[in-house]
Amino acid sequence: MSRKGKLLRRLDKADTALYGRAARLHTPLLDRVIPPLTSAADHGVLWMGVAAVLAARPSTRRAAVRGLASLAVASATANVPAKLAARRERPELYPVPLRRRLLTQPTSTSFPSGHSSSAAAFAAGVAMESPLLAAPVAALAAGVAYGRVHTGVHYPGDVAAGLALGVGAALVVRRVWPVRPDQPAVARPARRPAPALPDGHGLVVVINESAGSGERADDVEAELRRLLPAVDVVRCGEGDDVADCLRAAADRATVLGVMGGDGTVNCAAGIALDKGLPLAVVPGGTLDHFAGELGIEDVADVAEAVRAGTAVEITVGSADPQGRDLYFLNTFAIGVYPDLVKEREKREKVLGKWPAMAVALGRVMRRAEPVHVEVDGQQRKLWTLFAGNGHYHPSGFAPSWRERLDDGCIDVRLIDADAPWSRIRLIAAVLTGRLGRSRVYEQRLVGSLPVRARLDGFRLARDGEVSDGPGHLTLRAASDKLVVYLS
Repeated sequence: MSRKGKLLRRLDKADTALYGRAARLHTPLLDRVIPPLTSAADHGVLWMGVAAVLAARPSTRRAAVRGLASLAVASATANVPAKLAARRERPELYPVPLRRRLLTQPTSTSFPSGHSSSAAAFAAGVAMESPLLAAPVAALAAGVAYGRVHTGVHYPGDVAAGLALGVGAALVVRRVWPVRPDQPAVARPARRPAPALPDGHGLVVVINESAGSGERADDVEAELRRLLPAVDVVRCGEGDDVADCLRAAADRATVLGVMGGDGTVNCAAGIALDKGLPLAVVPGGTLDHFAGELGIEDVADVAEAVRAGTAVEITVGSADPQGRDLYFLNTFAIGVYPDLVKEREKREKVLGKWPAMAVALGRVMRRAEPVHVEVDGQQRKLWTLFAGNGHYHPSGFAPSWRERLDDGCIDVRLIDADAPWSRIRLIAAVLTGRLGRSRVYEQRLVGSLPVRARLDGFRLARDGEVSDGPGHLTLRAASDKLVVYLS
């Protein structure tokens, strides 16, 4: 027998011995608690429930999405290629007391433990976004993982491998979708005064009930009225036009307020700029990128700033040649990116944002055609042109945060379609987190960039909302600054 074979035999013998010791332990309390706990994690149900609880609060919503994204990668890896490669049989059940055994025994192969990999991936993903939640979620994950040995469905080695695989999956997701720093982005205090409204009189808040957290509309309205008794709240429901609701609110407002996702906030920002009004932003979308970068976590943060009259002045991006229209607070894109957004939105509530984007990337790129454009006077063939309002970090396909909201530059990222095998290279680079080093990728910071279409116009994505646009664009900072309440 080879040295490798002898080593594997010794490890298997030690693993079997540890399994036997665990089976002989006298643990009446664990016998009652562990089997239902580990069964609750079947098909990820336990982690979906935890994610739903975390997603109820804006401050922990990103942790929930990252946890589920990591779980999806770990589960797909552990339950298909890893199990098929190892084909280890399940341990014998006879040493395990009947009271511990699961009602339904798994039929798949034993190595690695899929439950353990999912548990570790979810816990690691949550911990990356919210260190305060690391201990309780890790304790729950440890209980699920140990339960696989306690109930006799896995060897300890299966569980150890699953835990390692799960943490690795979370690190892979982090490479593609980096963790945003804890500190919010910086912006200078507003030079244009923002009125202090001690009781909220003059503040009109439009709540978009169809936004990512539309189910929170009642709670948000109640909290607004408690903190700012004179506030005027407008509910924009299904079938209502959000832009019309915001314009009507702006006509009678001293301060325009908005609750919704980034697309809704973008619409409100454009109307506030045109009307010369300060803007109050209440988190209410799925991920609330803009509110999160401001450091606004809940209604209380907004109410405190409105009462005190404290605000910052931020730059708004524009794709209009005059800088007075086609605004974007966060990001702008043409090419395949708008189609990616639409495909992602179909799946992200079930899969999570990053796995949904990965699926969308494969589907869209199979049938995608590059766009022929003139960029700064040069003819280009591109898969996509992405622009960020300000300098985004990191480089690559998943720009996630800014250090400042008032630097006035446009972060342009081009993905070239002329290079050989550019379609395959793009997909591989995105899924491995190496787009920033790929030959198909180009990044530049500009003050202004003219972009022209060869045909009639563009399909645009602005802050996640897709629409048609003209064939002549200029990416630049908008002509005016936006005043936003911030304590």
